[in-house]
Amino acid sequence: MRVLVTGSTGFIGQALCRRLAAAGREVHALYRSESKAAPLRHVEGVRLFRGDILERKSLEAAAEGCDAVLHVAAYAKPWAPDPQTFHRINVEGAHRVFQLARAGLVGRVVFTSTAGVISPSDGTPSDESTPRRIPLSTDYERSKAEAEALARRFVEQGTDIVIVNPTRVYGPGLLSDSNGVTRMVKLWMEGKFRFLPGDGSSVGNYVFIDDAVEGHLLALEKGKTGERYILGGANASFREFFQLLERLSGKRRRMFPLPIPVMHLAARMMEWRANLLGTPPLLTPPWVQKYLYHWELSVEKARRELGYEPLPLEEGLRRTIHWLQTQTD
Repeated sequence: MRVLVTGSTGFIGQALCRRLAAAGREVHALYRSESKAAPLRHVEGVRLFRGDILERKSLEAAAEGCDAVLHVAAYAKPWAPDPQTFHRINVEGAHRVFQLARAGLVGRVVFTSTAGVISPSDGTPSDESTPRRIPLSTDYERSKAEAEALARRFVEQGTDIVIVNPTRVYGPGLLSDSNGVTRMVKLWMEGKFRFLPGDGSSVGNYVFIDDAVEGHLLALEKGKTGERYILGGANASFREFFQLLERLSGKRRRMFPLPIPVMHLAARMMEWRANLLGTPPLLTPPWVQKYLYHWELSVEKARRELGYEPLPLEEGLRRTIHWLQTQTD
């Protein structure tokens, strides 16, 4: 099988390319940046195609002869100088990829959305069918939800698309914006991250990079057309997350609760500075609002229909800590 991977130079994209190539698949890796593509240049089985999902000719050239597409490319940052960037890349880009399948140039499309479009939990874990109980918070979430709606319209017209919704992905690999959890762990181990968002009770779901990759491949092989699958792992509060880090690393760090109103004010100031000077903010007010809710999620559908079995958080963090230590030794 020959597979096109968009977003091949990102955290998930690079891991997917390597995993596919190791399994004997031929990989067409679409990329924009020469420097970011460097880690894939000498990976046997990976063929690089410079281009853009918004450029029809380069996208079609990369897709030529491919049986399927893993559409991972996205703009996943909290802010953009031009707010239309989210729609252009995440919605219009997805539309171009879906058109490849509708035109018969490729077979199945596995579309990487985000668990951010799933409803926050309310006492029990949310799943793929839980009605959204609050409005979508960020431009990123809204663009991904719009792209999912677009995917469903293509499915109604006979296009083979499966949607996957990764949660907070972490683990060894590229320390990019998409690997923010691992960057946080690195800073914590260095004694440079000492704050708990809010009172530390907000629950999130964390998935190890190898499990996120495996989930994509299982969706490619076994996913049902038109279905969405949460690719998650363990649910844990921030306080539980850092307590586990202490136990696994043997390090002790006093953590300081950071009230949500203070975070909101800081985010507003960063956003104001970004709009004035173009300096990307670490957070924006809509992202801070997410810490007011719990994001406890269920992976039972992926487990039942795909055979997906993620690692416990303890084991994933143990591997991540070991990898970070090898990077600094």
